[in-house]
Amino acid sequence: MGRFDVITIGTATRDVFVASKDFHVRRDRHVLGGRALVMPLGAKLEIEKMIFTTGGGATNAAVTLRRHGLKTAVLTVVGDDTSGRTIREELQREGINTDFLIVRRKSYTAYSILLHPKGGERTILVHRGVSESLDRNDIPARIAKKTSWLYITSLAGNIELLKYLLALAKKNGVRVFYNPGGKEIRERKKLIPLLKHIDILTLDREEASLLTGIPYEKQASMFEVWDRMSPGINIMTDAKNGVWVSDGSSVYHSGVYKERAVIDRTGAGDAFGSGFVAALISRMGRKLGDLSRLIRPHDIEYAIRFGTANATSKIEGIGAKYCLLTRRAFEQNPRWRNLPIIKKRITNG
Repeated sequence: MGRFDVITIGTATRDVFVASKDFHVRRDRHVLGGRALVMPLGAKLEIEKMIFTTGGGATNAAVTLRRHGLKTAVLTVVGDDTSGRTIREELQREGINTDFLIVRRKSYTAYSILLHPKGGERTILVHRGVSESLDRNDIPARIAKKTSWLYITSLAGNIELLKYLLALAKKNGVRVFYNPGGKEIRERKKLIPLLKHIDILTLDREEASLLTGIPYEKQASMFEVWDRMSPGINIMTDAKNGVWVSDGSSVYHSGVYKERAVIDRTGAGDAFGSGFVAALISRMGRKLGDLSRLIRPHDIEYAIRFGTANATSKIEGIGAKYCLLTRRAFEQNPRWRNLPIIKKRITNG
């Protein structure tokens, strides 16, 4: 098996994208967000397009990491069914190690039906299956001896599992990237004490507000609180408004690349996070020591550019893994060369 650069941990799903001209978006004050997907009740609707793909944070991230040239494995749970076999086969085609893939006998893989009106938004019907069943007993103790990084995505609110993984990482000198799911964010009081063990933490703007308790619009104040909670590199994504990255001494902000089309945003967050980490690891190699001292400002800027390019490329087609970039595709395409990044020194008080 050898040693891996990264092992990703989290969910795996089978996704089907359904598009129909009969899907319409309407304003509706009775639903969350104020907009609803509507379709005629009792009608037979024509489907214009149906595309089968795979998703889930662990597998999405693994593809980007592997395409960037990193030796990658996945620890996730699937069912003993056609969807689970499809996910395994796809990972293997990408050159991703599946020795840690867990198959639950007589169980079903997570499945999502994504209903797509025009414009890149979607409504998702989710069957969780076994995707949220990962627990401490599934984690081989040797896993932290087999990798330089753990890339942890949503653990379905299982803070005890997160605590166990962080303890393994600390004991074996393994670095940790973490992108918590909503269920972990809701366990805020239990989560915050663990953040000091995270090397790279990424949240979207709403999640950052919930975690820090700082209003959504007060981005600067948010980072003041966040950096005290989590002393590593902190990333806040904000869709078309770009990304903010704090290394504890400076905050970097970039916008986004111009999209050729916005087809599907599913997996864009995974594309950015895994792209950012892949780029940093490729710059650092396996050097040991304080992450903040090993990473230089131009390394962070390179990682922001690659992560943003990867997310932009992804949203131009359907599926969480659509057109995820290789390192070569990123570096050789003039489209990705220019992305203005503003760096501001953090001043205390």
